[in-house]
Amino acid sequence: MPNLIRIAAALIDDGHGRVFLVRKRGTEAFMQAGGKIDPGETPLQALMRELSEELNFSPPESDTYFLGTFTCPAANEPDHLLEAHLFHVRTGKPDFAIAAELEEAVWTSPEAAERLNLAPFTRDHVLPLARSISSGGGSSPHLDY
Repeated sequence: MPNLIRIAAALIDDGHGRVFLVRKRGTEAFMQAGGKIDPGETPLQALMRELSEELNFSPPESDTYFLGTFTCPAANEPDHLLEAHLFHVRTGKPDFAIAAELEEAVWTSPEAAERLNLAPFTRDHVLPLARSISSGGGSSPHLDY
């Protein structure tokens, strides 16, 4: 039985069809900003902590929408499954300062992201949701939730 890694992650978009992806130091795959949920933390608390540490970004909790919990193979840990609690955040501040364990970050369309080396969670779950959200139209990123 594989080990389980519990994380909170953000589908961050800019409202113009681009999503924000990061690559951690020493890894190859691009994925969502976020990280492991510490004991005693809720997924939302973990997400807020991770976004602050990794991007110096603290979105209002009222603008952070839960999309669901997903399970898939972990990108960087063989024989591990990822249990990912995914949240959507739309931001007009596209110039994050990456920090902590991040090495690279990109803003990209979901279609262009397909040419990148992607974590299974990003490829199989996040990008399809990003396409759905961006095609929903309207000024609110959360009309279809």
